[in-house]
Amino acid sequence: MPDSSALLDVPGTDSRRSAGAAAVRMEPASNAFVDYFRCPGQLAPFELDGELSADEGYFTLGDAICYGRRRGGPPSRYAGGNLPDVSSQVACENGRVSLPFDVSEVVTNLRQERYRQGPHNVLERITGASAPRSLYYFLRPLLRVGVRKHLQKLRLSGWERIGFPRWPVDVTVETLMERVMALLLTTGGMQRVPFIWFWPDGARSGAIMTHDVEGPAGREFSGRLMDLDDSFGIKSAFQLVPDVRGESSSGLRERLRGRGFEVNLHDLSHDGYLFQNREQFLERAEQINQYARQLQCRGFRSGAMYREQRWYDAFEFSYDMSVPNAAHLEPQRGGCCTVMPYFVGNILELPLTTTQDYSLFHILGEYSTALWERQIDLLLAKHGLISFITHPDYLSEKRARAVYTDLLTRLQRLRAEHRVWIALPGDVDRWWRSRHLMTLVPHGGSWRIEGPDSQRARLAYATLQDDRVVYTLDEAS
Repeated sequence: MPDSSALLDVPGTDSRRSAGAAAVRMEPASNAFVDYFRCPGQLAPFELDGELSADEGYFTLGDAICYGRRRGGPPSRYAGGNLPDVSSQVACENGRVSLPFDVSEVVTNLRQERYRQGPHNVLERITGASAPRSLYYFLRPLLRVGVRKHLQKLRLSGWERIGFPRWPVDVTVETLMERVMALLLTTGGMQRVPFIWFWPDGARSGAIMTHDVEGPAGREFSGRLMDLDDSFGIKSAFQLVPDVRGESSSGLRERLRGRGFEVNLHDLSHDGYLFQNREQFLERAEQINQYARQLQCRGFRSGAMYREQRWYDAFEFSYDMSVPNAAHLEPQRGGCCTVMPYFVGNILELPLTTTQDYSLFHILGEYSTALWERQIDLLLAKHGLISFITHPDYLSEKRARAVYTDLLTRLQRLRAEHRVWIALPGDVDRWWRSRHLMTLVPHGGSWRIEGPDSQRARLAYATLQDDRVVYTLDEAS
């Protein structure tokens, strides 16, 4: 585990301020845009024009949903219904685009789940309370999967009626970035905007396979799961609970790493209470950091995908994998609304962009790759990270393992036929940090990419075709 001071210092993008700020503010509104595309800042001439509303809420920029403060009226409290569209308030003067909201503020609100969610149903409020939750996690090791899935189905009832984030993949941040890019190309007078392509070596998308090991059955089956992954030429990451009731997983860690697989930490005790309150979290975070240093783990995932991104500064990890894209089937609702990795302070978030195997098999009752195939297609369309969580605890069952084998077959085809980069999470973390340090500099009528790992980077252009933003790779690069 590298010392946290050695990690890339990525400035936070939260640019909240009082409603009485200066009427015109230059450049900061474009930071999230520039960071997303890694395009030259001088080619994104945005202004934040006018005072913003005192309250945050929902509004739209065309078909892009936003959450934050806006100019020209109050935003909507919830995401449903007819949201106010601020497109008519966009202006262009002397080649500069004036926006009625702060792009960085909106993007941070979406990624870090700072938006207002719809009201929870009665059962969800009751079961989410402290006493029932404590009882569930106390009894969880004794409950058979059949009992657990019925309890979870009851608690998650009504998930299909959640309108925001959108199911099965939410691309709100991508849609907003494309809408802002379209404004730059139309009102900014530019025919194309250069940027650094999202993935190394011109890959169309990135993909990671991860396995959360929850108990003795999972540890026992991990060897066979490594064999299965290896048979398709895919290396995966295993997340291990550091110590459970005195049972050490040191032998499994050595076998995993010896075969080229990755080992990350999976919570501290997987009791669902890591983020229950700030004081307890800080105590547990210190223990987690000690385990990370001792076991040389760079990545982390919390139990049951519980999270509070505002507290991540207490972690010493390089990357986290605890935030779902659209958390309809998770105990904690919400979602980061993006299919791309993003920084939370110094930590890189690798969001979960597909449905967990447990939810697929035991909540939805589907034993096929149909939903995963649909999500893969949506992710490919936005060149996003295709990330999976499966559990050796459940894949030991023959029917589930057959579905997982079909998924590996699909991933193998994606790599061969669609140039998808299948990598370990640590490799994605290293690439994204290098990309963040890269810059585009003018070079002989074109552009040159400078920075670490730039030999693997590719120059790309954004253009408009039939009012739609299209990305193309520069063949010369």
